[in-house]
Amino acid sequence: MTGQEVLDVARDGILTLLWVAGPMMLVGLAVGVAISLLQALTQIQEQTLVFVPKIIAMFVVMLIALPFMGDVMSGHMTRVAAHIITGH
Repeated sequence: MTGQEVLDVARDGILTLLWVAGPMMLVGLAVGVAISLLQALTQIQEQTLVFVPKIIAMFVVMLIALPFMGDVMSGHMTRVAAHIITGH
């Protein structure tokens, strides 16, 4: 395996990670910003208020996006297995 092939596999792994984790992270970011804005507008400074809605939202997104995440992971594994079999 050459250095370029190692970089290609690593790049593919990083892109797969971003595709799989991206939806949940974006929803967590959006819910966190919305709750922070609500706290700033209402002067409620309860620290635990952020966690429950964020966990529920991320769980719902995970359930909805699970088929997509599985397809992305399956495609990545197929590419890695093909790379191992062909040796290129």
